[in-house]
Amino acid sequence: MENSKELKARSQRLANRLKELYPDAYCALTYHSPLQLLIATILSAQCTDVRVNMVTPALFKRFPTSFSLADANPNEIESLIRSTGFYKNKTKSIIACCKALVKDHQGEVPKTMEELVVLAGVGRKTANVVLGHAYGIPGLPVDTHVGRLSFRLGLSKSKDPVKIELDLHRVIKEEEWTIFGLRIIDHAVDTHVGRLSFRLGLSKSKDPVKIELDLHRVIKEEEWTIFGLRIIDHGRKVCASRKPKCEDCALSDLCPRKGVIKTPTKGKKKS
Repeated sequence: MENSKELKARSQRLANRLKELYPDAYCALTYHSPLQLLIATILSAQCTDVRVNMVTPALFKRFPTSFSLADANPNEIESLIRSTGFYKNKTKSIIACCKALVKDHQGEVPKTMEELVVLAGVGRKTANVVLGHAYGIPGLPVDTHVGRLSFRLGLSKSKDPVKIELDLHRVIKEEEWTIFGLRIIDHAVDTHVGRLSFRLGLSKSKDPVKIELDLHRVIKEEEWTIFGLRIIDHGRKVCASRKPKCEDCALSDLCPRKGVIKTPTKGKKKS
């Protein structure tokens, strides 16, 4: 049984290993301003980043500011974002979010978690993406991948995204939070941070919030953002949900493989 000091030491070794594996992890959403990243992240729910990047150029050309989006005709936005799925709900969230930006923030995207999460369509994951990538404020977005890998790697016992995030905060350096998340997703595929946090033994929770909190406890605060990026990278490329490539994993010596079903070895049938 690891004590907190041992867990933190192992977590830092994991973060360093992910850095070696995914030195160039980056946010896959295309954006040129905090507002564009905020809207793109809202659109990315239940949609691939590739699809979102195909839609946003026309959307932002037609509606370049929060003021224009706040006053937009819903039907026009719907026609532009239809291919991202759930377009009616996303349109409502985008318009309501931008109305709040205009009313309460002079049209600008706020720079605090507390102000972001009260916006329509914005949860902690989206807020962390905006804070970490648009403003350089360390944040650790916990999707299903980050949660899964955090559990498998023994970094969090939680299934709650917030608790996983906090668990990772405790063991990953603050300056690495954002990039760690991207790298662990590359080692999985969205929802990566949660999955890897569980498998790695960083969180026992399945709740994104609880996973976030677990990670906060074991990841240095300055590494939260970069840690999230790296664990996302790892989730995409190695630590898949159903068939993780444990035999090819560079983290295998540091991973307790929580929640991973071992494949039985094939033997000769008895006669």
